[in-house]
Amino acid sequence: MSKKEPAITREQQRQLGVDLFNLTWTLIEKPDRSPEESDAMIHVAHASAYHWRQVGTPLNHARSDWLLSRVYALLDRPEAALYHARHCLAICEAQGIGDFDLAFAYEALARAHVVSGQTADAQRYLNLATVAGQVIEEEDDRRYFIAELETIEL
Repeated sequence: MSKKEPAITREQQRQLGVDLFNLTWTLIEKPDRSPEESDAMIHVAHASAYHWRQVGTPLNHARSDWLLSRVYALLDRPEAALYHARHCLAICEAQGIGDFDLAFAYEALARAHVVSGQTADAQRYLNLATVAGQVIEEEDDRRYFIAELETIEL
């Protein structure tokens, strides 16, 4: 019995991870998203995460969980938002991932706690995100992060 070639290559998996992440972000930013598009946004984000889990690094895995948390927070689904935000932070901590990604892990936890109605925890993670955001090395990344953080309403 000969070994079969995979149905898709590692490069195709990587490209699907990228493309599906970007499509998810397009749906996140769509102001007049329909209920069907919201459902698609969930599936597309999970599909991106699946492909990154096949070929990505821990950084890709953390970003995938961050994206899933953002989607679920946006759709007011606190349990899933908290699950993925916590997973994102756990990956960052276990793998020594800092800077931009650690700041966004805290941001995800702040958003997830907002939609879960846990204001004190939301404020705690917003404070951690603010501190982490102030030391993001790249100035453009730091400005982008701060702008995103300012969209969180307690």
